Amino acid sequence: MPLEFGTDGVRGLANAELTPELVLALGRAAARILGGPFLVGRDTRLSGPMLQAAFSAGAASEGVSVVDLGVLPTPGVAFVSAGWTAPGAVISASHNPFPDNGVKLFAAGGRKLTDAEEQTLEDELRRVVAGEGDARPTGAGVGRLERDPAAREAYAAHLVASLEGRTLEDLTVVLDCGHGAASVVAPQVVRMAGATVHDLGVDPDGTNVNDGSGSTDLTALRKAVIDHGADAGLAFDGDADRVLAVDGEGGVVDGDHLIALCALDLRERGRLKDDTVVVTVMTNLGLRRAMDAAGIAVHETPVGDRHVLAALDAGGWSLGGEQSGHLIFRSLATTGDGILTGLQLLDLLARRRKPLAELGAAAMTRLPQVLRNVRLVARPDGDVAELLAPAVGAEQARLGADGRVLVRPSGTEAMVRVMVEAPTLDQAEDVAARLAAEVTRVLGP
Repeated sequence: MPLEFGTDGVRGLANAELTPELVLALGRAAARILGGPFLVGRDTRLSGPMLQAAFSAGAASEGVSVVDLGVLPTPGVAFVSAGWTAPGAVISASHNPFPDNGVKLFAAGGRKLTDAEEQTLEDELRRVVAGEGDARPTGAGVGRLERDPAAREAYAAHLVASLEGRTLEDLTVVLDCGHGAASVVAPQVVRMAGATVHDLGVDPDGTNVNDGSGSTDLTALRKAVIDHGADAGLAFDGDADRVLAVDGEGGVVDGDHLIALCALDLRERGRLKDDTVVVTVMTNLGLRRAMDAAGIAVHETPVGDRHVLAALDAGGWSLGGEQSGHLIFRSLATTGDGILTGLQLLDLLARRRKPLAELGAAAMTRLPQVLRNVRLVARPDGDVAELLAPAVGAEQARLGADGRVLVRPSGTEAMVRVMVEAPTLDQAEDVAARLAAEVTRVLGP
């Protein structure tokens, strides 16, 4: 199989694993399955225009017109997709280093593909690569390639409108755009909302996306927040579908804290449907305890914002997210949106008129969490959870209600991820070390 979908589209080393030929074939398969016109955006990677051209050529060769949205955050493409009721693609590898790239796909309406849709697309991709169904259109039947220069401004206006007329004029904010797609939108939007903005990571050169900046490295942002005496800092990944925050003291505010803050705020304003929030299995036990104490129900899903979205839609709920900083405000977006989330956090600060550090500490207390990635020679055969159940069960029994253990295979790599939460960091590290050794023993190096 030339390409397989992971937890968020397909990804690989650009021009080696993810070649233009394969992306062209994916464009053809996507056009056959999802239709058109097809909206295509990208982040700032050097390989982006090459792979965008390949995908667009593939779709057009199937008779589907393609609209180039240029550099635009993934949630911006989803927003335009929802407005056009058309499928979309984003050429991006999110938080990965710049040599990598990927393709994220949206069905018409700006929603992530379901497992069944991904499987159908993979099957069609096999047919394309095998040369099946190759009666392509000619002449006037070939798809057109066009541009939509208004897309970025429409997305920016949508973000500002989420504040419902309120302003951020009393706030000073530092933005680290990671030299990624956020750099073309986020500073403009936060300034439009009235805040004083100091920006970092807004000079993409094709090779510096996520390089020592953005949500992958908060060092520069934490220093800048303190140096400028800012109320908060926001750090985005390469395609701006996630955000991490920094409080005025330089403390990190991760996705779990963002979920807790926003859930409590929405509930207080009567906007948290059924007093329920959706999280993934990676969410810290501290958030679960905080929500329980506040009378907010927690619904758990597998890792991946598309699973969070599916649960939100099934339950009709308002808010969900991941520890990584993917938050979905369902009434405002169809996918995780880092800039939108940042605006909602800043709006909360402006309304509460309290320091983010104080609000964050009151929202939840994070339990020490240790993550171990156990690399394997190949993806494990069989049910990983079943194979490791005796060891996981024993460690969970030792921790009891005071901790949590999660062992799961990576969705994209030959790797098993071990996560342990415990009352102390030493306890968590001890349990994680034992489980990592057990993974190696049972599944091999």
